[in-house]
Amino acid sequence: MRSYENQFSDNRPLKRTREEKQRLLAELKETVRGMKPHNTLRPSIIARIKELEVDLAAPPPPPRDRRPREEERFGTGPRLPRRVRPPREEGQG
Repeated sequence: MRSYENQFSDNRPLKRTREEKQRLLAELKETVRGMKPHNTLRPSIIARIKELEVDLAAPPPPPRDRRPREEERFGTGPRLPRRVRPPREEGQG
């Protein structure tokens, strides 16, 4: 099955809010605490924790009303006319 634009299977990172990132960071730290030192997943989880800490250390983006407006946005141009289907012929099913 083919994906369409902006489908979650488009191999893009999920956008999470700051609160979701903080919750995920706490869960990952708790997971690492419970792991044994020789676990093979431990380094990848520690790397993800470091990424989240760097991401959370950055200042939050300004609220939407103070963000600069993007002039070029999808859907701002003229709309194309809809395609009209020809009427069905009698006797075809």
